[in-house]
Amino acid sequence: MSKITPFLMFQDGKAEEAMNFYTSLIEDSQIINIIRYGANQAGDEGTVMKAYFTLKGQEFMCIDSNVKHQFSFTPSFSIYVTCDTEEEIDNLYQKLIADGEALMPIGDYGFSKKFGWLNDRFGVSWQLNLPK
Repeated sequence: MSKITPFLMFQDGKAEEAMNFYTSLIEDSQIINIIRYGANQAGDEGTVMKAYFTLKGQEFMCIDSNVKHQFSFTPSFSIYVTCDTEEEIDNLYQKLIADGEALMPIGDYGFSKKFGWLNDRFGVSWQLNLPK
């Protein structure tokens, strides 16, 4: 086994938009590689066949699914972010929640200084934590 990489499957051609959004929010993040579907291939031309990106050094892989599934992302798997400051957690939460939904609105739940759990506009679940 050489490594383990979280894998995100987007529908409706949203993978590249999501990668650009995520890497713009989190420093030390970048899109590493994008392979696109070409003409006469299984997916819609120009959408993401396979891509790699990093968020704060953690590598992710993603695709635009060319098959419509009866499922999407679930909050039982989430991207967990440990923030360093209140400004950082508040800023990240506000940007990620836009057109998304709160699962646990940002606040003090007793187990940390501040915590928020949400699904972003792509359906990806995020837990944001500011430790005590």
